[in-house]
Amino acid sequence: MADQVTIDKKLFHDRLSAFLAAWKTDRRSGDGIFQGVGSIVICVGKASEGEYPKSSAFQLWLFGYEFPTSLFIITPETLHVVMTKKKATYIQPLKDGKVPIEIELCNKDPLQNGTQLKKCLDIIKAAGKKVGVLSKENPAGPFAQEWSKVFGGISKELDLVEISNVFSAAALAVKDERELRAIRDASRASSGLLKEFFVEEMSGILDEEKKITHAQLADKVNAKIEEPQFFKQLKVAAGFDPTALDWATMPVVQSGGSYTLKFDTPSDNSSLHAGVIVCALGLRYQSYASLVARTYMVDPNKEQEENYAFLLEVQKLVFKNLRGDVLAKDVYNKALSYVASKKPHLKDHFLKSIGAGIGVENQDPNLVLNSKNTRPLKDGMTLTIVVGFQGLENKKAKNQRGKVYSLILADTVRVTGGEPAVFTKDAPADLETIAFFFNDSEQEEEAPKPKAKKDAKIGAVAQKNITATRLRNERAANQDAEKEAARREHQKELHAKKQEQGLEKYVKGTGNLNGTEERKFKRFESYKRDSQLPPRVKDNIVVVDSKSFTVVVPIMGRAVPFHINTIKNANLTPEGEFTSLRINFLSPGQGVGRKEDHPFEDPNAHFVRSLTFRSQDTDRMQAIVQQITELKKDVVRRETEKKQMADVVEQDKLIIDRRPARLESVFLRPSIDSKRVSGEVQIHQNGLTYSHGMGNASIDILFNNIRHLFFQPCKSELIVLIHIHLINPIMIGKRKTTDIQFMREATDMQFDETGNRKRKQRYGDDEEFQAEQEERRRRAELDKQFLNFAKKIEDAGRDTIRVDIPFRDLGFNGVPARSSVWISPTTDCLVQLTEPPFLVITLYDIEIVHLERVQFGLKNFDMVVVFKDFTRAPQHINTIPVESLDAVKDWLDSVEIPFTEGPLNLQWPTIMKTVQADPHTFFVEGGWSFLGANSDSEDEEQSSEESAFELSDEEVVSDESESEASDFDEDASAEETDPDASEDDDTEGEDWDELEKNAKKADRARPEQEEPAPRKRKR
Repeated sequence: MADQVTIDKKLFHDRLSAFLAAWKTDRRSGDGIFQGVGSIVICVGKASEGEYPKSSAFQLWLFGYEFPTSLFIITPETLHVVMTKKKATYIQPLKDGKVPIEIELCNKDPLQNGTQLKKCLDIIKAAGKKVGVLSKENPAGPFAQEWSKVFGGISKELDLVEISNVFSAAALAVKDERELRAIRDASRASSGLLKEFFVEEMSGILDEEKKITHAQLADKVNAKIEEPQFFKQLKVAAGFDPTALDWATMPVVQSGGSYTLKFDTPSDNSSLHAGVIVCALGLRYQSYASLVARTYMVDPNKEQEENYAFLLEVQKLVFKNLRGDVLAKDVYNKALSYVASKKPHLKDHFLKSIGAGIGVENQDPNLVLNSKNTRPLKDGMTLTIVVGFQGLENKKAKNQRGKVYSLILADTVRVTGGEPAVFTKDAPADLETIAFFFNDSEQEEEAPKPKAKKDAKIGAVAQKNITATRLRNERAANQDAEKEAARREHQKELHAKKQEQGLEKYVKGTGNLNGTEERKFKRFESYKRDSQLPPRVKDNIVVVDSKSFTVVVPIMGRAVPFHINTIKNANLTPEGEFTSLRINFLSPGQGVGRKEDHPFEDPNAHFVRSLTFRSQDTDRMQAIVQQITELKKDVVRRETEKKQMADVVEQDKLIIDRRPARLESVFLRPSIDSKRVSGEVQIHQNGLTYSHGMGNASIDILFNNIRHLFFQPCKSELIVLIHIHLINPIMIGKRKTTDIQFMREATDMQFDETGNRKRKQRYGDDEEFQAEQEERRRRAELDKQFLNFAKKIEDAGRDTIRVDIPFRDLGFNGVPARSSVWISPTTDCLVQLTEPPFLVITLYDIEIVHLERVQFGLKNFDMVVVFKDFTRAPQHINTIPVESLDAVKDWLDSVEIPFTEGPLNLQWPTIMKTVQADPHTFFVEGGWSFLGANSDSEDEEQSSEESAFELSDEEVVSDESESEASDFDEDASAEETDPDASEDDDTEGEDWDELEKNAKKADRARPEQEEPAPRKRKR
C-alpha cells in the first residue's frame, strides 16, 4: 500500500502557491481573512475514525493523503514539515517546486525530538507574534503531546488566532475542476443508490407487508457499497472506479414519528412504518463527500401532499437565490420570509439552517446557510441544500406513530453565476414519484346498497374503470401517462428558461447574425505601373497574364488590363472565316431571380457588359478562352482554400518526452495517404504525436486543442478506437479535419475461418468453443490496452481532458450522413464514431432539438439539432426507427435539452435566415414556441372535445342496466372515449333501441350473478 502513495507534484504546488498568494493579497488589503497572522501551525495526531477534522481536510486538499503524527508550519514563503523518515520519503519528491519545502525528521521516541521542535519554535517566533492555530482540535498521541508541551512554553508570548475559517475561505470552500468532478461523481453514485436500490427495496417491503427495522433496512443499503458491479451499471462517469467509494454519511432511515433531520445518529431498531419515511445517505469518492435525502409518503392525505408540494416550492426558491456573491444569510432569510408569507403556521417548523459547505468535510461549520452568516457565496463552492419542516401534526393519523411527521429534501449542488448545478438531480423528488398508494383506507366505508343511485353525469363505464391500487406492475399504463405528463411539464420549464435566456442574450439592437460582415465592394489592382505589363501587349493582342491574374485587351490601340475577378466568362462564336471572342464582365442586374452576389460601389453607374474581338486565328482564340477559364478556376480554388483555412490555427510546438507512453500498430482515420499502413501514437509533455508507417510523416495534436476524448470498446463492434475531437481543425495531408481517430481491428486474420491464412487443422465443438474463448480474451485485452492509453492521455492533459465512453445501451439507429449507423450518447456529447464521416455533437452547444415526421403510421422520424451558434447549419439525423422515439425523448429530457415534435419536415435554411436576421425580434415574438404550436393545438382540440361530452338521463339509465350485467375493461373504456372517433358516424352502427334489445337478450341468456361489492376508489 505504501508503494502506491504518489502525490501530484504540480497540483500540490499549484494549490499551495494559490493559498500563499491569497495570504499575501489579504495582507495588502487589510488582513480581513488571515487576521494578520505571521505563521500557521498545524499539528496532526493519531488517525481517528469518523468525520475529518479541519487539519486532516487541509492535508487531503493539499497532498491528496492524510499524514498522521506530523507537524506543519506554514509561512508566506515556506512550508516546514516535521514527520517520520518513512512519511518524509513521500514528501521529498515535492521539493524544487514553486514553494520551498523544509523537511525535519522526527523519531518515534518523543524525547529525542527536542532539536527539531526547538527549531520550529524559532521559525514561529521569527514570523511574528500572531500565530494561526486550530484551537478547537485536540490531537492525540505521544508526538502531539510532546509538541503541546513545547509550544505551551511560549504560547503566552504569542497571540494565538483561530484560523479554521482561513482554511475554509482560502482553500477548501471554492473547488477546482478535479474536486468538482469528484463531488459530482459521488453525488451521482449516492442518488443512483437511493433511486435504484433503496426505493425498490422499500416499496417491495411495504407491498409485501414485511416487517423490518430501520437499522436492518439501513444495513442493506450499507452493504451495497461492497458490490462494485451495481455502481458500474449506474454509469456514473467514464473511468469511474467504484472501489474508491466510501461512506461520508451512513444510510439513515427514519419513520413512525421519530425524526432527527441532522442525520448524525444511526438508524434505530424501530420497525418501518408505512407513513412518512425519510432516507438520507452520502457517499464519498476520492475523499470528497456528497449528501442526498428524500421523503417518501405512503397513502398521504391531502394536507400532507399540500405541505410537500409547498416544500418543493421553497426548495425551488432557494435554488433561484443560490448564486455567486449572494450572502449566505440572505438565502436563508428569503426562504423563511416566503414560508411566513405563504403558510405562516409552518414558519416555526422550518429548519434553523438550510445547508452548509461540503467537500472533504461533510459539513463546513464556517459556511452554514442560516440567518446570521454574512459570508458571501462564490462560484465553484459546493453546498448541501437541506430544506424541511420538522414536527408536523397529522390530524388524520390512523395510529399513534403517524401523528407526527417531518418532511425533508437534501441535495448536493454547485454554486455558479446563475442557477446552481444540482449534482443529485438523478434522485427524483416530485410528488408523483415519492407518493405510494397501496390502499385507500381513509375513504369512508359505506354499506353496500343494491342499485345505488348514481350521479347523472357519471357513466357506468367510467366507474368501472376506477381501480383499487396504483402499484407499478398493475398500473403500467397510468405510469406511462404520469411519466409523459412529468416530461411535458419539465419540457415547459426548459422552453420557458430557453426563452428567457434568448431575451437576455439578444437584446434590442443585436442586429444581423450571419456570421460574416456585410458584403462590400472590392477593388482589385492588377499593376501598379505600366512597366509591369507583359511585353506582348505592344502587339495589340489579347494577353492572359496568369501571374497577375489579369487579362489585358487592346482598346483603341491601348492595352487595358481587367482583373480576372471582374470577368464572368469568355466564349467563342464562329462567323464564317472569322471567330469572335466575347468576354463577359460582372455587372449589376445579371442575377435575375437570384440574390445579387456581387456588390458594386455605384450600381447606378454605367457598366461595360462585354467586349468582342474578331480574328481569323481560331486556334489563338480557343487558347485565350481556355486560359481565361483555367485562370478563373484557379482563382475560385484559391478563394475556397482560403475560406477553408480561415479557422485552421497554428499549434504550439510539441515538447518531446524522452520516454513517452506508446500505442503501436494503430491506424489513423482520416488517413494521411491512400496506403493502409499502421503507425504509432506517443504521449509527450503537452500533446500527442502520430508517426505514420516508418516515420516518414507525423501529426502533432496538442492537449490545449483537444475538446473531447472518447474511448469506444470493441463490444458489438469490429474495431476498438480512441477518438479525439478538436477545438480548432488541423490539416492532415491536404484535408482539414476536427476529428482524429486511432483504431485497430478487433479481429485477427490468423483466426479467419475461411482458411486463407494460418488456419490450424481443428474441428469440432470443443475447438470452436476454444476459438470463441480466444476471441473474447483478445477483445478484452484490446479494450484494456486502449482504455489504459486513453487514461494516460487524460492524466497527461492535467484536468483539461476527460475520457468519455459512449453509452451504447442508450443509442439508436439514424442516418446523419450517407448510411444508417448506431448513434450513442456520452456524458457530454452525442456521437457516431464507427463510420466516417464521424458525428460529434456537444450537448452544451445545442439550443433545441426538433423531431420531424412524428405521426401515427410512419415507421421512422427525423431529428434536427439546432445549435446555439445560429450561423451553424442545423444537424439532421434522419430515418430513426419510431421504436426509439420514447427513448430519445427520455434522453433529451434527462440532459436538460428542450425538444419539440411535429408531423412535417420544415425548411430549416429559411428558418435560420429569419433567426439570424434579427434574433431579438425572433425571441420577442415567441422564439422556438412555433415549433410546438401544432402539437399543442391538437391537444387542446382533443381536450375540448372530451370536456364537451355529457350523458343524458336516458343514456345513464341504459348504462346502469348494462353495468349490472357486464363488466367493461379499461380498453373498452378507451374505445368509448376515443377522441379520434367521429361522433356523427352512424352509417353502419346499430341504433340505441336495437342495442338495448340485444342487451336484454344477453341478460336472459346469462345466469343470474350476485351484485359485485363496490370497489375502493383510487386516489
